[in-house]
Amino acid sequence: MIALLIAAAFAFAISVSLTPVLIKVLRRRDMGQHIRDDGPIVHPHINKAGTPTMGGIAIVIGSLMGYFLSHFRTGFVFGRTALVIVIAMAGMAFVGLCDDYLGVIKKRNLGLRKRGKFIGQIFVAFLFAILATKYVHVTTKLSFARPFGSPLPEWVFILIIVVVVIAASNALNITDGLDGLAAGSATVVFSAYTVICFWQFRHSDFYSNGAAGFANNSLDVAVLAAAITGACAGFLWWNAAPAQIFMGDVGSLALGGAMAACAVVTKTELLLVVIGGIYVIETLSVIAQIISYRGFKKRVLKMAPLHHHFEVLGWPETTVIVRFWLFSGICVAMGVGIFYADFVRIGGAG
Repeated sequence: MIALLIAAAFAFAISVSLTPVLIKVLRRRDMGQHIRDDGPIVHPHINKAGTPTMGGIAIVIGSLMGYFLSHFRTGFVFGRTALVIVIAMAGMAFVGLCDDYLGVIKKRNLGLRKRGKFIGQIFVAFLFAILATKYVHVTTKLSFARPFGSPLPEWVFILIIVVVVIAASNALNITDGLDGLAAGSATVVFSAYTVICFWQFRHSDFYSNGAAGFANNSLDVAVLAAAITGACAGFLWWNAAPAQIFMGDVGSLALGGAMAACAVVTKTELLLVVIGGIYVIETLSVIAQIISYRGFKKRVLKMAPLHHHFEVLGWPETTVIVRFWLFSGICVAMGVGIFYADFVRIGGAG
């Protein structure tokens, strides 16, 4: 428990201190966000053009430093499972950083071309999938709160992991459209994974600590999740409306990749759909808009993703943000509740 608190505290302190430094540096270099002003509806955030982006650098650095410093402070042993998650997070952060940097340099909303960005995501997701199955030895059975059914062929499970990682990173990227929306919801989601990982550690006999397909080093993963939670909260201090900095793709892709990685190693990859329900809804809103317009030349929403739809309807930005935070909190509560209900149903002792 001490390691969790230290990781979260260090990560928060580093993130909240580093972010204003980034704001000054990025402003000095004129590295601000370019907002699209095309399309049938003018983007509601056109007045935010020029706000510094790539603030996700502070989240990634804060998370990793909080995680590593907690080990040095407590003498805790590093576990391979958490390090694999770190690789997924850092890899997605690099892809996002390239996208953000090119977008700023070229003065356009899109940095990397879709093909280049997708190839980068596939490489990172595939690397994580290989490490998760070969190095961490995660079971190839699908899992909601625990593995079920027969083991899938390894190559099939690897493809599923790749899809989960890419989908989660892009879903969080889509959600990152309002001040503090992605950072606030991610803080809640990673706090849930801190609880889930710590619970698996405290009941390692029940979860078989790897023998039944759950990854080892649950406590170490909980420490990493706590560090990411603290880093997101520290960044939110400056990213809350009115935002002084945006996290950019470097932050959203990194958080989405880490989120999916946590789900895979805790064997809650299907439960992530519930815990991260806010990201699922946002992504489905974009898919529905594309299908409706390309197939029937009609729009089901005023503007996609969903959060912009409510803005165009006249909702104040802060109202949309807070209500989406509440929805995210409900999804997280449901997910953790399902996880605990499974523990009780199978006969675990609280």
